[in-house]
Amino acid sequence: MWLGGLLLMLAAAGAQADFRLTDTDGKSHSLSGYKGKWVLVNYWATWCPPCLEEIPDLIALHGNKKNNLVVIGVAMDYRNRKHVIDFAEGLLVDYPIVLGTDQVVRQIGPVEGLPTTYLFNPDGKMVAKQVGAITREMVESYISKKTASAKPDK
Repeated sequence: MWLGGLLLMLAAAGAQADFRLTDTDGKSHSLSGYKGKWVLVNYWATWCPPCLEEIPDLIALHGNKKNNLVVIGVAMDYRNRKHVIDFAEGLLVDYPIVLGTDQVVRQIGPVEGLPTTYLFNPDGKMVAKQVGAITREMVESYISKKTASAKPDK
């Protein structure tokens, strides 16, 4: 959850995870394949206003290489594959989009509402979860604090 603009650590934070997902372009994505990078997995739907408000920030997060972050969108409650692809292309989404299924949800974590976002650290551990909208600033602030605290003192 967000408190004062920060992600609240989960009680289960630090749990090692992995997933294997195939995006709408047929490309495979695994958490272990992104070792060394932050991975943000965002459950969303085309009909969900807060989900749509997040998309520009998610595009910016994914495109900002200094964040060392990958965004993966998981479309939920969709009519069909073509609708999701056309919708994402219309919004200029450049991060991978996966069609959500029960199997995908079992690999990542439950959807308690839309949007729901999971954040995995560069070691592949789930460190935070947010039910509800996120912003670029919230994620960048969280990552910079965690990165700064992980650096040894000089």
